[in-house]
Amino acid sequence: MTTTSPAPTMKIGELARLTGVSARSLRYYEQQGLMHSTRSVGGQRHYAATEVARVEVIRRLFDAGLGSKVIARLLPCVDSDDRGIAEDAFTAMVGERDRLTADITRLVEARAALDALIEGNTRYRRGADAG
Repeated sequence: MTTTSPAPTMKIGELARLTGVSARSLRYYEQQGLMHSTRSVGGQRHYAATEVARVEVIRRLFDAGLGSKVIARLLPCVDSDDRGIAEDAFTAMVGERDRLTADITRLVEARAALDALIEGNTRYRRGADAG
């Protein structure tokens, strides 16, 4: 008879240390359904070792400017090789890229308007100094 030992787990503090993500963020990720844990009898969270890689993916997606709802749509693509899931993830990623492009355009326009105001203010101050 062979027995299998349970997969090694770690507490939230160790996962936080290994990933550089705060325990508070890890609890938020779990609350948003982005990752999962099991609970000890005392209620402590225990995470599988595979969650380290998952946290790294989540962090990269947040760093790219994506929100937790979009990330939740993308993560199934990481967990599955189903083509339908991959298509949904692709659509979500393209939509987010388009949103970011629109945000960048608005920011460039706002910067140009501010540059014009700065230029006008500079001319005014120079004129006031000469007068």
